[in-house]
Amino acid sequence: MAGSVRRAAVFLAVCLAARAAAAIQDGLLPNGNFEQAPPKSQLNGTRVMGRYAIPHWEISGFVEYIGSGQKQGDMLLPVPEGAYAVRLGNEASIQQRIALTRGAHYSITFSAARTCAQTEQLNVTVAPESDILPIQTVYTSSGWDSYSWAFEATGSVVSFIVHNPGVSEDAACGPLIDLFAIRALPPPKSSNSKDRSYPHPPPSGRANEAPKTDRIPGTDNLLKNGDFEEGPYIFRNTPWGVLVPPMDEDDYSPLSPWMVLSSTKSVKYVDAPHHVVPRGARAVELVSGVETALVQDVATVPGRPYRLEFSAGDAGDGCAGAMTVQAYAGRGSVRVPYQSQGKGGHTRGALEFTAAANQTRVVFVSMAYNMKGDGTLCGPVVDDVSLVCTRKHAARRLLL
Repeated sequence: MAGSVRRAAVFLAVCLAARAAAAIQDGLLPNGNFEQAPPKSQLNGTRVMGRYAIPHWEISGFVEYIGSGQKQGDMLLPVPEGAYAVRLGNEASIQQRIALTRGAHYSITFSAARTCAQTEQLNVTVAPESDILPIQTVYTSSGWDSYSWAFEATGSVVSFIVHNPGVSEDAACGPLIDLFAIRALPPPKSSNSKDRSYPHPPPSGRANEAPKTDRIPGTDNLLKNGDFEEGPYIFRNTPWGVLVPPMDEDDYSPLSPWMVLSSTKSVKYVDAPHHVVPRGARAVELVSGVETALVQDVATVPGRPYRLEFSAGDAGDGCAGAMTVQAYAGRGSVRVPYQSQGKGGHTRGALEFTAAANQTRVVFVSMAYNMKGDGTLCGPVVDDVSLVCTRKHAARRLLL
């Protein structure tokens, strides 16, 4: 009897711990890698039976606790890091309460892999914000991709929820998820633009190698986060980077104030430890061809001249072949080709234009679909982007 009471007390403590919010810093969420296992008494095979059985998490519906190397029929279920992951069945969800700074902005990074269905997706929510992340396109040979999603904390404690909205013939069929981490983001740049379109390539627009200018690097840049150093958390042990999925323009971007405009495709955020980055520690790889645009809106003065400069190259990840980055700003456009050997390297591109409005949209698109030898999508990297008003420099030269 005493043993039963002790076990009940332990289980109650686990439940209360799961329901309480933990103070969060940048990095892995509490039990974000699911290495803290549910009690064996709360498992029916792989299915988790107790609502609070997984430490620090609350579940709903058909949720499975999957070990590395486990099989479903002839299909091997891999785990990206550690020994365990979780699978969400039809309409299943998993959530965690997190203590944050009210009004601050955060990005969640997590890894996911398809299993049975071909059109799987995940609904991520921190009320009142909610988005559907498409995971049907696989960007790695392992089947695992890391995704990012950003939100504003509307309270000091929030509930982060991941839900599988899919309905499959097999109730257990659903995506595998693992490795949940969080990172605080700088406040986003406000924008009133609602134009979700980006221009098509004009017949003109040729390669333009940027000559040296009198601009001092890092000064007078009207673009925010032009070096992409501010972005979602990247796991040290995952070499495939982090996908930034498409978003509505009212959403908070993990790459703020850059936005990703597409219907279902993403861009990839890559780091120097695992990729060749033109400058600094981070860059963006355009892995989805013309289906995805990387966009930022910038305040400009109509009639003034501006110069956009950027680096375009390859991430040294085996993505070889002809690459082309098309950049748009105002009514101008430039096409920058790069012949990749898949070993890293870059070239500089430039576009001079005259602003036509109080706000100018800067757009980057990959004009080709590139693939690695293993058949996974890849593309050119973009980095070290700057936009300066050249009238200042002309006036400076006249004074000299």
